[in-house]
Amino acid sequence: MESPLVAGISVAAAALGGRYLIHAWHAFKVRPTVPRMRRFYPGGFEREMTRREAALILGVREHAVMEKIKEAHRRVMVANHPDSGGSHYLASKINEAKDVLTGKTRNSGSAF
Repeated sequence: MESPLVAGISVAAAALGGRYLIHAWHAFKVRPTVPRMRRFYPGGFEREMTRREAALILGVREHAVMEKIKEAHRRVMVANHPDSGGSHYLASKINEAKDVLTGKTRNSGSAF
């Protein structure tokens, strides 16, 4: 007598568990994608730009090869160019970051 009752309860539990898993799977697939890491440097600027800060601005390592630096500089400048609504100040900082990482220094005084 107890075995049909136990079988019915176990079938019902399996059905409810399956329903819960299906709902959880659909909620997992529909959730918004959150980026795992930031694509660009989020913070303010230091007074004198260091290699570390320049690498953070461009999104490369401090000792990256020249091709990676140029590619990163182009990518960040396209996103922040003054002709497409970006800031002149940010563009100058991006250019300064490229100069710091490539070893070029600006000897002339900057207006910014």
